[in-house]
Amino acid sequence: MTAQHEAPSDGVAEALEVWIDQDLCTGDGICVQYAPDVFELDIDGLAYVKSPDDELLQDPGATAPVPLPLLRDVVDSVKECPGDCIHVRRVSDSVEVYGPDVE
Repeated sequence: MTAQHEAPSDGVAEALEVWIDQDLCTGDGICVQYAPDVFELDIDGLAYVKSPDDELLQDPGATAPVPLPLLRDVVDSVKECPGDCIHVRRVSDSVEVYGPDVE
C-alpha cells in the first residue's frame, strides 16, 4: 500500500502534498488523531486537508503541503486509514509516494 520516500542525493527533501478522496473517506478521524495540523473532520463527518493558514480545503482534490516535521504523522495516517483515501504525492511531478495507488 505504501512506499518508502527517499530524499534526493543532494540532501534536500522534496516538497510533498496530501489530498483526501472524500468519496472513500469513512470519517473515522484517525488522520486527525495522527496529524491535526494537516487534517480536520468537517460537520459532514468527512476528513479534509487544511491549508498552512489552517483553512479547511473542501474542494474535491484540494491539496495541502506536507510540512517536513509532520511527514511521519501524515504517513502513519495513510497507513492506518480504513478508507484508503489519503494520497501523498511529490509536488514536482505529481507522482504518488504514499497511499493506496502506490505499488
